[in-house]
Amino acid sequence: MLKSIIRSAVSAKNQSNLKNALIPTTINIQSSNYASKTPKKKSVNPKQAQKSKKKNEIITKSDDNFVSDEVSISVEEESRSRHLAEDVNNKALDVGPNGRPLFTKTQTLSQLDRNDVCSYMSFDMEALNATLPEGLPTGMAKEFEESKRTALLIRQSFLDLRDNYRRIVDPPLQSSGDRKPRKQILLDGPVSSGKSIALAMLVHWAREEGWLVFYVPEGKSWTHGGFFYKNEQTDLWDTPLQATNILQDFLKYNESRLQQLPCHIFDAIPLGEGAGVGKRRGVDSMAIPEGSTLYDLIQTGIFHTHAAVGVLVRLREELSLVKDVPVLFAIDQYNSWYTFSEFEEAATARSTSPIHANKIATVSVYRPMTHNDMMVGAFSNSTAVGKLRRDLPNVPTNARVDFPRYGLDEAATVCHYYLRQRLIMREAFSEEKWKKIYYLANGNGSEMRWLAPLIR
Repeated sequence: MLKSIIRSAVSAKNQSNLKNALIPTTINIQSSNYASKTPKKKSVNPKQAQKSKKKNEIITKSDDNFVSDEVSISVEEESRSRHLAEDVNNKALDVGPNGRPLFTKTQTLSQLDRNDVCSYMSFDMEALNATLPEGLPTGMAKEFEESKRTALLIRQSFLDLRDNYRRIVDPPLQSSGDRKPRKQILLDGPVSSGKSIALAMLVHWAREEGWLVFYVPEGKSWTHGGFFYKNEQTDLWDTPLQATNILQDFLKYNESRLQQLPCHIFDAIPLGEGAGVGKRRGVDSMAIPEGSTLYDLIQTGIFHTHAAVGVLVRLREELSLVKDVPVLFAIDQYNSWYTFSEFEEAATARSTSPIHANKIATVSVYRPMTHNDMMVGAFSNSTAVGKLRRDLPNVPTNARVDFPRYGLDEAATVCHYYLRQRLIMREAFSEEKWKKIYYLANGNGSEMRWLAPLIR
């Protein structure tokens, strides 16, 4: 409701600014129906004709307003991009609240400390995509797109998350006053509080440290799309197409490390139905040769669709046995694993019932947090799952952590950053105005970014 009201106001303002612009209008072309016989003239009601004329005028004006808005946005974006290119080396503009530096000089996420909180860290887009080849969170990509810069705010909540897992791997870093670190954490919080971005930054940091990270940026993709089959042996549902894609994603960044890690389990991999090809006749398992590595195991699942689900399930067991390198499971959209999937099964001859996510073989293995492995999940409000109960099955009672929205100090830095990136007009910027959008958005990061250009 708020966005629609403000959008209408901005549209009206843009229209008044462009009243002298030459805008092409919609041309109404009347067509005639041709027949071998002369058509009879139809009598037209004057009131209906007047009503139709007014309707056409309204449609034409609406089209004109739409074209005007599009032209205005295009002109503004071109001008903004040009000025940002001119300002790129102007360090005098990199000033945050109270004259503090807006950008940190720290080069890596591992070196960040409290002095870097409420400052921005720049990333190289090519290096970021190489470190997170599974894909960037939607919120992170949107921030880069609208700010026209690949930089992220350093928050204390992220440093707390990073240091929790750092102390697990390196206990001497833990002081006597610190809380005992938790191996399993579930990030919860309101919409647009930055959970997915914090999770992606944690994955980035862990991979910089040489960890083996099983990262799932879209947990919902495990329960939507592709083929699904009922496995009569396990009474669970196999999704071979998703399993193949997941194995391929895991291999993208970790290939060289996986080639060095040996398999510990050499039981045969059970075969299920392949993606669109059904079962193999006379064969129900596939052997894993002695001396195989985790890379060899994953390749088996990628190149043999019948083994994809079995390999992904076995991989979960194998990763729990890795001792040479820290292993972290990072699952975004974790709440989508606690609701119904897109799949349905026949209930009667004329009806179907939805299949719950915990009935999908891969989800049933990777969802539990009741183990000794390091695992972090993040709820995502984009999945439209709704509010889940506080005590979830297979999740420790102390695992849930509320991830906050922007505080006032963070909002001050964010608004100065948007000023630097010309989302806010410099002549209109003031403390009173940026505080207004902070309180209006209630610390919601995406809404603050949307409201920033409206400061006039």
